[in-house]
Amino acid sequence: MAAQVNETSHPLKQRVLRLNVGDITGAGPGYRQQASLDMPALQVAGDLVLAFLRGPFRLSRTREGVLLQGELLAGLRGECGRCLTPMLAELPLQLEELFTYPVASGVEFGVGEDGMLDLAPLLRAEVLIASANGLVCKTDCRGLCPQCGANLNDTDCGCQLDDVDPRLAALRQLLDEAPATSGPELEP
Repeated sequence: MAAQVNETSHPLKQRVLRLNVGDITGAGPGYRQQASLDMPALQVAGDLVLAFLRGPFRLSRTREGVLLQGELLAGLRGECGRCLTPMLAELPLQLEELFTYPVASGVEFGVGEDGMLDLAPLLRAEVLIASANGLVCKTDCRGLCPQCGANLNDTDCGCQLDDVDPRLAALRQLLDEAPATSGPELEP
């Protein structure tokens, strides 16, 4: 069940994320099947395009349906939330979701009567959760200067950043008045 395709100029449509699991639903509880994905640019939803999606996963038949477990790696193009540099983020996705079969009312994920399991809604939710805190090009990204807008990773703009929020001026005054010590003094 490995999907391998060549790099294309247009992203693959989300229909490639529909897996036929009819053979798994027809098997008894305890049946397992290993698979992997290796896909280039992929449109998961109208608002989400991945640069790639790859990794192994397992489908297991349970009494309630099909349990999907996997460790996928998704590529997401965007801008660094600190310096606005275009980047490709690699998001590790730990998947473990039960797709009910037959589909029960009020359940978010299920296997349709046609035996098709649609990964797109689960992947969209997991990618949005993984990227909720924003993308950062590197952990020590210094961002943009709030005065001149220079990328502080590339240059030291020389702007003075002593402007203190008026609401925090009293704290700044306390810091300025505090004696400079290198740490707690210990008595011999």
